Amino acid sequence: MTKEVFKIIFIDKIFNSGSNSIMSLEEIVQEEIKEWNGSQARQLMLDGERYYKGDTDILKRKRMAIGEDGELEEVKNLANNKLIHNFIRKLADQKVGYLLSKPLAIQTDNEAYKNVLDDIFNKSFMRLLKNLGKDAINKGIAWAQIYYNLDGELRFKRLPSEEIIPLWKDSEHTKLDALIRVYEIIVYEGKTKKTVQKIEYWDTKQVLRYVNDNGKLIPDVEAPEDEGHFSIINKDGTKQSFTWSKVPFIYFKYNDEEQPLIKFVRSLVDDYDRNKSDNSNNLEDLPNSIYVLKDYDGENLGEFRRNMSLYRAVKVAGDGGVETRNLEIDTEAYKTHMEQTRKDIYEFGRGVDTQSDKFGNSPSGISLKFLYNDLDMDCNIIETEFQASLEYLLWFVNQHLINTGQGDYTNENVEFIFNRDTLINETDSINNCQNSVGIISDETIVANHPWATKDELEKIKKQKEEHESMYPNFPLEETPEDEEDEENEE
Repeated sequence: MTKEVFKIIFIDKIFNSGSNSIMSLEEIVQEEIKEWNGSQARQLMLDGERYYKGDTDILKRKRMAIGEDGELEEVKNLANNKLIHNFIRKLADQKVGYLLSKPLAIQTDNEAYKNVLDDIFNKSFMRLLKNLGKDAINKGIAWAQIYYNLDGELRFKRLPSEEIIPLWKDSEHTKLDALIRVYEIIVYEGKTKKTVQKIEYWDTKQVLRYVNDNGKLIPDVEAPEDEGHFSIINKDGTKQSFTWSKVPFIYFKYNDEEQPLIKFVRSLVDDYDRNKSDNSNNLEDLPNSIYVLKDYDGENLGEFRRNMSLYRAVKVAGDGGVETRNLEIDTEAYKTHMEQTRKDIYEFGRGVDTQSDKFGNSPSGISLKFLYNDLDMDCNIIETEFQASLEYLLWFVNQHLINTGQGDYTNENVEFIFNRDTLINETDSINNCQNSVGIISDETIVANHPWATKDELEKIKKQKEEHESMYPNFPLEETPEDEEDEENEE
């Protein structure tokens, strides 16, 4: 029995056994929160978002040296450059832009159903989906809540992944049995600003809301009195609570293991930042030489460095002098290491290095496909996960349409099509279109032309209709009668 299934069975026993249970539901929720706050999964989510925003570990670095007592101590008189290279942001944005930047296409044979879906999956939803994609890549999994706004409209809300503690029904993490949300709000008690932690427990039957009061969960008096997922106000003004019969939260995964991008490339990014910063420090700290002093007429080396910085000269006694010894830096080894590290980042981050030499020679369509192969593979995995999530989300949409009297479309087939923003070689594409004339329809050729737009297709269609109206009796295609006449003539 998996850990997830055991938790659900245990919670069900609590509800059935009542006050005789060993642990109350509140105690279990607290235990889950404690475990989640100390988990590696949550820490990776926070680190993923931090790296995406450019707050990498190099910013924490200090220049250290062995002090007089033999212990490491911070050295503040040396350069401590902290160069950030935001590979995480570029890789994440590259995947999101490639897969989710263009509008999602929805196909179904039922025209009325399609019109309804187009209204629900509008531009606001497309923006939401793009942001969910970014969260999924940076945190491993993204979450959206289904709710009704004050006007009774079905809406979807993006939630921070680190706030969500899912209680899965299966070991594959495909079915939710319950969910805990932990979040903080700012309140004012009199003139004092205070942070309050709120907790929500959602399952298929109810919603329980709490406030963390010095480590104890107490009912949230500001929350709605009903425990349903949503409420309906009847004509007589009475309120009635309902549930979806499913937990109204949709997950969107980066991969089936729910592992974020940062897990695969963090050490490489840190190495790149560290070595680039070290090289910058070396260039700033007189890297090519050290000083050899003979009979120095001064008290200490600090005074010597100060005189060199201020006056570019020092005093010596007798036969004393100052000599330098060059420190050779292996620039070739440094360059090779940095180039290989950069390649590894794009290799294991499954992205495209646009600074690669292969982009400089107008690559052909085949070459571009090869360059984009890793990115395309990663986006295939993301699309598979998102397709399953959209299918689950569609269940709630269909139930909403039934509940609001807009029709029952549960048996209709719906296909979500992700239109990828693929880089192409325009010359190759145009030549392929020219070579396809007479083989496939003109509409298909125009649709695949790199300069074609939706407006252009409409213009061509209109021109064709006008041409046909000018010559209504002109046979554009051979009729069966024409073919029969030709056979008789033979």
